[in-house]
Amino acid sequence: MKLQTRNSDRPPPGVELLNPRVRRGPFRAALFDFDGTLSLIREGWPRVMVGMMTDRLRALGLAPEPDEELWGLVERFVMALNGHPTAVQMARFADEVEARGGAPDTPAAYLREYLDRLMAVVGGRWDALASGRATAAEWVVPNAHAVLANLAGRGVPLYLASGTDLAAVRHEAGLLGVLTPFGRHVYAPADNDPTFTKGQVVDDLVRSLGLRPGELLGFGDGVAECYEVKRAGGVMVGVASVEHGQTGVEPGKRARLAAAGADLIVPDYRDQEALIAWLWGDG
Repeated sequence: MKLQTRNSDRPPPGVELLNPRVRRGPFRAALFDFDGTLSLIREGWPRVMVGMMTDRLRALGLAPEPDEELWGLVERFVMALNGHPTAVQMARFADEVEARGGAPDTPAAYLREYLDRLMAVVGGRWDALASGRATAAEWVVPNAHAVLANLAGRGVPLYLASGTDLAAVRHEAGLLGVLTPFGRHVYAPADNDPTFTKGQVVDDLVRSLGLRPGELLGFGDGVAECYEVKRAGGVMVGVASVEHGQTGVEPGKRARLAAAGADLIVPDYRDQEALIAWLWGDG
């Protein structure tokens, strides 16, 4: 089957085309990130993580910078590793402590502290979803259920790859009603295994399905999945999602995704029907 390249067709409104030579379908597999790409349950995690790290540096007397400068420095390396196992970000923080002349704790100790802080927020969202006080539609990236149904209806196998712990991903995806479309194809670090990589997930699915360049379609809000999908010759839709209750494109995410090679940028899936039709070259 010959893949299409149509440089003259404009994408639908709300879709920013970064690569005018992007290949258009049909696609034989779709890979999704989870947090920020489908789920908003963990929204605010960067503030929690950066806050934990800056608090630690201040307490150790290792942060002479003004607050804004320190926050920006830590935020940059945290977000540069977005999409990798959380343990990788903790290892990077341990390196930062050591580089500043401190004696770092283990990455595992930092991870426990971060998760304790995060779950103080996320636990309430789990309870609200489980009890019915909140609906799944409130805590997914808008229209996430529809884009998964659209792709599944086209016969596209769906794969989920996340840097969040596997048990948490399965639990939260179940709460949100987005687990079933992926079947057994849910990949994440078990017990926060730092050796997990999205690159291996991509390589395995390309090999198992015999994908050719241009036949993998990716969706994600992080650098890791964007880089890996593009490395495999796939087409990457960068999802520059904002927080719960907001609309539009998040500028920081957009900039990172563009730098990582995303072909298109969308804020969410509100216009998913037009987006998917355009990607397939329908009509």
